[in-house]
Amino acid sequence: MENNKPHITSYRLLATILVILLVLTFFSVFITSIHLGPLTVAAALLVASVKVSLVLIYFMHLKYESLFLKLMVSGVFLVFALVIIITFIDYLLR
Repeated sequence: MENNKPHITSYRLLATILVILLVLTFFSVFITSIHLGPLTVAAALLVASVKVSLVLIYFMHLKYESLFLKLMVSGVFLVFALVIIITFIDYLLR
């Protein structure tokens, strides 16, 4: 952590985030049940990315970490996004 002060996240906020995650989970299941063609996987990955961001920020307390650690995590997600994009490009050009 950036400083040694304890941070306390309220149960109400955590419960709200949990409800949002559950709604997004049901939404991602709903997305896969309708036919969007090649956009189905992209839409499901987008919803999954939002869910991962919420878990990292609130449940793993990334919100309270130093800027360096936030940049490192962002860099990992950037590399992951590039790998996914390259995979989709390869799949579309076959």
